[in-house]
Amino acid sequence: MQSSMRQTVATVAAALTGFAAVGYAMAASAPASFARRASAATRATSTPQRCCLSGGRAGGGVGHRGAQRGAAAEYSPVPRSRLARRQVGGRLLASSGVIVAAHGRPLPGVPASAYVVANARTGQVLAAKDPHGLYPPASTLKVLTAITMLPRLKPQASVVATRLAASVVPNVVGLIPGHRYKVSDLFRALLLISANDAAVALVQASGSYARGMTLVNAEARRLRAYDVHAVQPNGLDAPGQVVSAYDLALIARKALSMPAFMGYDSTVSATFPVTAQKPLPMVNQNALLTQYPGGIGGKIGWTPPAGATYIGMARRHGVTLIVTILHATPLTEITSAERLLNWGFAANGHVDAVGRLVPPLPGG
Repeated sequence: MQSSMRQTVATVAAALTGFAAVGYAMAASAPASFARRASAATRATSTPQRCCLSGGRAGGGVGHRGAQRGAAAEYSPVPRSRLARRQVGGRLLASSGVIVAAHGRPLPGVPASAYVVANARTGQVLAAKDPHGLYPPASTLKVLTAITMLPRLKPQASVVATRLAASVVPNVVGLIPGHRYKVSDLFRALLLISANDAAVALVQASGSYARGMTLVNAEARRLRAYDVHAVQPNGLDAPGQVVSAYDLALIARKALSMPAFMGYDSTVSATFPVTAQKPLPMVNQNALLTQYPGGIGGKIGWTPPAGATYIGMARRHGVTLIVTILHATPLTEITSAERLLNWGFAANGHVDAVGRLVPPLPGG
């Protein structure tokens, strides 16, 4: 039996690797306009603004230009200065270099511009690199979309796919305008195969694209993820859309506390009914689930401007760690996460924390 299980895991891992390669290829085929629009994201900083929550017609959609205008606001309370935002979680986290206790074991070198390793239960940040640096999120932003929409949508409810959702490039799952899809199937497509069209359909289910993006940004503010500025729910490149490694850790910590999210996110394979006659097999792109001892979830991402991005979660002997990685060399994100997690499990309890994951604001 053990031999059979190992063979099954190996087969799934091989499928994951192949599917990830397909995902990279599809992202690379996106229009060059995405790359041009997102180049500004690496330079942008977010200016706090006040905005009221916008409503919309149930199941409706707005054009890309109008959707982005409706989603581009930030929300109070937000630290007023960039320096204040960089110090959320502790003074040491304002640094843009590698941050680790001086007497701790050496950190592994990983080809990434930013990362965070943190204990999910205690909130201790064990090590970091440029934790509040602003970078394009790619598909890691789908975790924020998921934790925002999960409490608002019933899994057995259905959503009518709009032309806006179906026109996303790359759309991955292939939603058909006018067809109804179960919310639970859309969440599985979002988290297993990073379906960009499913992300749009889910935020539109709040009433409109603009309202859904308002909710996504409001959830980031509630988590005190003040570096986040979300423009598209799928993380595809957009002007000014940025996250930080620290804020991705706050988002991942919230995701870990939601059984519904972890149920979808840890599913290894499933089928998506594009139509009744056209089932689409889905294999989870996050190879950490099958190749890393203790891997329990996460999300990969990649676009040309963002490079490889990643959220990883693992649990060993009652200790749950979060690793987040931004702007990494493509196809190194999971092996880099494994190296940082190995370091974190060895260092946990034996090194001084360099910061802390702050709790969310009350009322959510």
